Amino acid sequence: MKPKVTVSLPQHEAVIVGAGFGGMGAAIALKRLGIDDIVIVEREDDLGGTWHVNRYPGLAVDISSLTYSYSFEPNPYWSRLFARGDELKRYADHVAETYDLRRHMRFSTSVQGARWDEEAQHWVVALDKGEPVAARFLLTATGFLSQPHTPDIPGIDTFAGKIIHTADWDDSFDLHGHRAAMIGTGATAVQLVPEVARQVDELTVFQRTPIYVVPKVDTPIPGVVQELFARVPLTQQVARLANTAMLEAMMVTSVLHFRQAKVFNHAAALLAKAHLRAQVRDPKLREKLTPDYDFGCKRPTFSNEYFRTFNAPHVHLETERIERIEPDAIVTADGGRTEIDTLILATGFNLWDVNFPAIEVIGRDGRNLGKWWRDNRFQAYEGVAVPHFPNFLTLASPYSYSGLSYFTTIESQMRHIRRLLKELSRRGASTFEVTEEANAEFLDRMTERLGDSVFHLGSCATSNSYYFNPHGEAVILRPTSTINAFREANNFPLDDYAYA
Repeated sequence: MKPKVTVSLPQHEAVIVGAGFGGMGAAIALKRLGIDDIVIVEREDDLGGTWHVNRYPGLAVDISSLTYSYSFEPNPYWSRLFARGDELKRYADHVAETYDLRRHMRFSTSVQGARWDEEAQHWVVALDKGEPVAARFLLTATGFLSQPHTPDIPGIDTFAGKIIHTADWDDSFDLHGHRAAMIGTGATAVQLVPEVARQVDELTVFQRTPIYVVPKVDTPIPGVVQELFARVPLTQQVARLANTAMLEAMMVTSVLHFRQAKVFNHAAALLAKAHLRAQVRDPKLREKLTPDYDFGCKRPTFSNEYFRTFNAPHVHLETERIERIEPDAIVTADGGRTEIDTLILATGFNLWDVNFPAIEVIGRDGRNLGKWWRDNRFQAYEGVAVPHFPNFLTLASPYSYSGLSYFTTIESQMRHIRRLLKELSRRGASTFEVTEEANAEFLDRMTERLGDSVFHLGSCATSNSYYFNPHGEAVILRPTSTINAFREANNFPLDDYAYA
C-alpha cells in the first residue's frame, strides 16, 4: 500500500462564493466577529453581482431605494425613489470600500466545486485558475438569479441577426433602425420594452405569460430631502420603515397569507388591472395583457410605461407559441412569420436546474447537495444550513428569501451567522452542523405555513412562475413576516446545531 500523501493547500478561515450584496454582507458579518482571513471568489471582473452584470437600458430597482440597501449603511443621496442600476453599482463600490472588502476579492475566477474533507476538517474549493484553496468555513452567496436562461427554441442557432441576452447586454450595439423581437415579459422586460421601443423601427414582444404591473410612484428625491437624510439619519430610518411596512402589506402579506388576507390580494390585483385599463385603449390588447392567475403567483412589478408602450403603432404583442426561429424571422404555431434582424432574450434565469446550488457542493459522507435536493425536497434550516454539510452556510437557498427587498434576507442571515459563530467560539468547537431533527422540524413548519399562501390556495396553474420548483413547491420565499425572520435569526435554538 502506498503511503498517503498530504497536499498542502492555501488555508483560510472562510471562502465566500460571490461578490454581490449577499457575499459582501456575509463578509461584513465575519469581519465584525474578528474573522479577517477571508477569500471572496467572484466569476465576474468586478463586484456588485446583479448590478455589475446587468446594464440593459432602463435598469433600475423595482423596490424603493429607501428599502433596497443595507439598513446599517444607508445612502442618503439616492437620486430617485427607484434608483437606476448605475447608482446601485456605485453603492456596492461604496460598501466594499467602507468595509475594506476589495482586498479579499478574487475576480474573474470561477469555483468549479467544493468538497468537505472529513479528515482535515475543512472545505477544499476548486478554482478554474490556480490551485484549490482550503477554508474552515464555506459560504455560498451566488444569488437567486445568477444563471441566465437561453430558451431551447428550434432554429435559434441559425438566426443570422444579432442576439442579445439581457444579462449580457451589448452596449456597443445601436438599436436604431432595427426590427427587433423580444422574448419574455417578466420584470426585466417590463423595464426594457419602453426603452427598446424608443429606438427601434419595429418591436414585437413575444409573451408566454402576462405579468401584474402596478403604478410606480417614482420621483426624484429633492436635494433638501437628501440633506435631511444625511443630517438626521433617523428621518431616513422612519421613511424606510414606512415604505417596508406598506410593501409588506401589499406584496408579501397578500401572497404568503392569502387565506387570512385575501382582500389585500384582490385589492392588489384590482390595482394592477385598473392601471392596465387606464393605459391601454384596445380591449383585445388589454385582454392579452391581463393575467389569468392570482396576484403573486408570479413576481409582480412596477412601471408607468410598460403597458402604454403597446399603444404605439410600431410595437406589437404576440401571444402565439413560437414554433421555430429562422435566419431572419420568428415563426409561430399558427404559421405567422415576423421578420426581424435583432433578437433580445429577456428570458430570465435557470433557477432549478443549475442554480440550487450554482456550484457542486459535496458534504459529509459524499452527499451531493444538488442531487440530494432534487432527489428529496429543497430544504435548508432557517434558509442557511443543511444537514451533512459542516461549516457550510448557503445564502441563496430554499426558504431564505424574506420580505420584498433582498436586503431584509441578507441582514437576517447576517444575524444568524453572527449568533451561530459566536456560539461556536464560546464552546471552543471547530465545526457546526445543523441536526437532522431541527432541519426536519423547520421544513415541516415552512410547509405548513405555505398552506396559507396563494401558491396553495390561489389559482397559479397558468403562471409559469420561477417560484415553483420541479416538485411543484414554492420554496424560495420564507412564508413568514420579515419581523419573524429577524426574530428567529436572533433567537433560534443554539442546540439546533451540533458542535465538535
